[in-house]
Amino acid sequence: AKEGYYDGLLFHRVINGFMIQGGDPNSRHAKPGTSLGSGGPGYTIPAEFVDTLIHLRGRLAAARQGDRVNPQKKSSGSQFYIVHGRTFTDEELNRIQAQNGLRYSPAQREAYKTIGGAPFLDGNYTVFGEVIEGLAIIDSIAAVPTKPGDMPVEPVIMQMTILKD
Repeated sequence: AKEGYYDGLLFHRVINGFMIQGGDPNSRHAKPGTSLGSGGPGYTIPAEFVDTLIHLRGRLAAARQGDRVNPQKKSSGSQFYIVHGRTFTDEELNRIQAQNGLRYSPAQREAYKTIGGAPFLDGNYTVFGEVIEGLAIIDSIAAVPTKPGDMPVEPVIMQMTILKD
């Protein structure tokens, strides 16, 4: 971000109630209709799963290739997503815990029930940050009209600003 890598890149995948994704360098000058989501800097980052870092609304996480080609769940070197998410019931959380072999603390369960997120991603994608202000902007991006492939009809362009070094 400090080097301007993300400036001008698109949020190329937007799914309201789930997440917004960007960071594909191929999106900077992509022509309309170009398939995006496979570009990167040429390296991956080892997966890091931390039980306390879960996919709550506003969390930043690393995108990655699917399990069939990436069984180690290595993270993309540049692509990321911001969780938009939705709230979950106790029954849904019980099912997700059983399917993914997870155990949520009472506080985590309450957060998924009130704040929302995407708990089905826990233990599969590296969470590395959190939006601490500006969640309304995430809501506005998540609400843009999209076309097939979840790409916004009108480009949603990134502009990074470093607040603290």
